[in-house]
Amino acid sequence: MYTSDKLLLIRSKMEIQGIQACIIPYGDQHLSEYPAEHWKTRDWICGFTGSAGTLVITAHEAGLWTDSRYFLQAESQLDTSCVQLYKEGMPDVPEYAEWLAHVLEPGDKVGINGVLFSVSQVRKLVKTLRDHRIQSDLKFTLAEECWDTRPPIPEDSVFEHDDNFCGQTRAAKLEAIRKYMRKQKISHYIVSMLDEVAWVLNLRGTDVPYNPVFHSFLIIEHDQVRFFIDPHKLTAGIARKLDTDNIKVSLYDDFYQHVQDISSEARFLIDPDRTNYTIFATMSQAAQKVEERSIVSVLKARKTKKEIGNFRATLINDGVAMVQFLKWLEDHVGSGTITELSAAKQLKSFRAKQPGFSGESFSTISGYKGHGAIVHYSVNKDSDIELQPEGLFLIDSGGQYPGGTTDITRTVALGDFPEQAAVDYTLVLKGHIALATAIFPAGTRGVHLDPLARKAMWKFGINYGHGTGHGIGYFLNVHEGPQSIRPQDNGVELEPGMITSNEPGIYRTGEYGIRIENLILCKEKIETEFGSFMEFETLTLCPIDTKLIKKELLTVEEAEWLNNYHKMVYDKLAPMLDEEHKTWLKSKTTAI
Repeated sequence: MYTSDKLLLIRSKMEIQGIQACIIPYGDQHLSEYPAEHWKTRDWICGFTGSAGTLVITAHEAGLWTDSRYFLQAESQLDTSCVQLYKEGMPDVPEYAEWLAHVLEPGDKVGINGVLFSVSQVRKLVKTLRDHRIQSDLKFTLAEECWDTRPPIPEDSVFEHDDNFCGQTRAAKLEAIRKYMRKQKISHYIVSMLDEVAWVLNLRGTDVPYNPVFHSFLIIEHDQVRFFIDPHKLTAGIARKLDTDNIKVSLYDDFYQHVQDISSEARFLIDPDRTNYTIFATMSQAAQKVEERSIVSVLKARKTKKEIGNFRATLINDGVAMVQFLKWLEDHVGSGTITELSAAKQLKSFRAKQPGFSGESFSTISGYKGHGAIVHYSVNKDSDIELQPEGLFLIDSGGQYPGGTTDITRTVALGDFPEQAAVDYTLVLKGHIALATAIFPAGTRGVHLDPLARKAMWKFGINYGHGTGHGIGYFLNVHEGPQSIRPQDNGVELEPGMITSNEPGIYRTGEYGIRIENLILCKEKIETEFGSFMEFETLTLCPIDTKLIKKELLTVEEAEWLNNYHKMVYDKLAPMLDEEHKTWLKSKTTAI
């Protein structure tokens, strides 16, 4: 079916049910950033596959709202004859709720599926619509019902995260959670985010590509835990171990009924940003609801000493793979047919040889020349192009290992490049170094540090549309909250043990994209009469291309940081390399 045919089918059913508009987000009932195919209704309808974007359908119009990371991708994937692109954050572009308030009439009804929206999202949306006397149907499932070829929820088995790598036992994690519950007098804590369930139970799965998670829910009480999952996903051995920790297994499909049956005297803890609205609506109205940031998200973000140690070892292995790839790329571009796809495949093959590698942490962004300017470019057979010994190549990739999840971006010159590219590259590097060397007081949030990465480029009237840093999981999701470094304030302080990306960039449409990304660890720096101060330790180990650097734009201190970083890269990776790769790495880490 074409997009137009799918829209016609949905609209016909909307008319029968008295719905004048519907909103279809990207995600699942666990509010995952990357859902399984079963949940990709939006993609099925309009063809857009980006990980951020909301489709809105009315009787006569349809629009997709997405942010600057996906403008170019949306323009290429959407049938703009029947779906209009609304560029979020651009001047005069309304939010979709405001747009609906403008195009609908008082008394009209908007349908959404409450399991796909957080409590916070629903509250904001319903208020905006109610202010314009527009009604809401929060049990709208027509779009999913129209998808007759919808894939089933995956039935892959769950596996244990090896005890040698886990930062804490299940019992220790549950005790930390219950300690907080006792303090807040909480009787029931619902955990619905897939990575949070996996972290608590020290289990992993393969239900979602690139993310080692599995479909399930947890309800943590003081004397037991109820684990909602399809039982056939568990081995007998895992089931026995769970039972030892008083974790009772129930059917995945029984979760909502169980929530409904919980006593009205219960006192729930929920995170309104990380819990879907239907869960909230299913709870007894008489029950108390304490709304706070997820306990698990905070505990999970503060990596333990054991996890940090394993992360360091993992990044040595990942760095070896990156060195092997970058040397291979330099040796073969121009002497054979290398494309964006084949380059990504080759990098994966180098990672696959590293200890514990269990897969990529996301689909590699392999962008040559103008494709590098598409922030979340997804190369496929139709878009794939050959790399030539000229211009810039951006590759953003990562791996999943028992000792950590990796995420790294390097931009390299494959030959001659424009003068402007050298200026842009150096400005990105300056921003990267400014964040890497930041020293800041306890209580600092990501929004306070974000300008450091942009200051150098702002002087030239240059900016980028994405955040500067995101948290990263420990053999879990490559994007992990609650911390971030971005212009928007999420109220989360950076704390010791948090690992975040450092990835400023510059993108020139149709020409090139530049991004330099390392992982950085927040740690204590110094205690003075003015309080505690923090700093970052750069964990990622991989050379930064010095051919693109315009040295006169660097300060003495910035050049010193780069030279020290490269010395660390060589010292830690060289013992893992053969002589050929060691010699190559020495040349790439020579002081400037």
